[in-house]
Amino acid sequence: MDSALTLIGLPIALGIIMLGLGLGLTMADFRRVAQHPRAAVIALVCQVLVLPALCFCLVLAFDLAPELAVGMMLLAASPGGTTANLYSHLFGGHVALNITLTAINSVLAVFTLPILVNLSAAYFLPDGRSIGLQFDKVLQVFAIVLVPVAIGMLIRARMPQVAERLNRPVRILSVVVLVAVIAGAVLGERENIADYFVSVGLAVLAFNLLSLAIGYGVPRLAGVDRSAATAAGFEIGIHNSTLAITIALSPALLNSTQMAIPGAVYGIVMFFTAAAFGYLVTRVGARSATALTP
Repeated sequence: MDSALTLIGLPIALGIIMLGLGLGLTMADFRRVAQHPRAAVIALVCQVLVLPALCFCLVLAFDLAPELAVGMMLLAASPGGTTANLYSHLFGGHVALNITLTAINSVLAVFTLPILVNLSAAYFLPDGRSIGLQFDKVLQVFAIVLVPVAIGMLIRARMPQVAERLNRPVRILSVVVLVAVIAGAVLGERENIADYFVSVGLAVLAFNLLSLAIGYGVPRLAGVDRSAATAAGFEIGIHNSTLAITIALSPALLNSTQMAIPGAVYGIVMFFTAAAFGYLVTRVGARSATALTP
């Protein structure tokens, strides 16, 4: 779970993908987010308040071991991952909203993640391990998300024809990279996957599915349009498992392989559940559009 693929290869691959996403964005996309803030506010409330409470209930319901319980709470406290931006791009979500939410969540996580994990450690662990503020990790997320997107947007603004020519090849490359990452993650952990899933698999799957459902369902109930709700669903449903694994394994922080297991399982499960969610949302949207056509 702490292989070069997970800790180095995945961030680099996602950085390349984010460059491709930037090729399809303009400043007008971000201005529309500011003009319609309801989706962003709802998503942030779900991310910061609802999901940790939900995860705590799941941890108690599944009666997880103390270290696994803290690992689950660490996962719930982690901000949305950059993979959410890719899935939103592939399945018709509001990508600018995703990028905005990822940036805001990364800043909030500097404060909320240590607080939530420290409270969880105090509740579940006898020794009450704690962690400090992870400014360097937040900077890494910013670098992966914002810098490549800014470069892509600059190309689109200065050389729109080049951006148009690159758009389709980069989208295809994004899918290829995503499949390669999934295959590498599964192969790299093939000897441990069975043990991981036995210990925490059902709890992780339940948390992932509920996160996707809440992320999409709550905004839709509040009247948010389908594109923004899809973006919120991916943002809330796909957490930064790489960050959770790094914090759990770091000798200077939690220094626990057990606490990294939920993040490792989630990092595999989320690829498949997110794809199924995207397919389902796309089908529902297509049916709705057909029903409205005279």
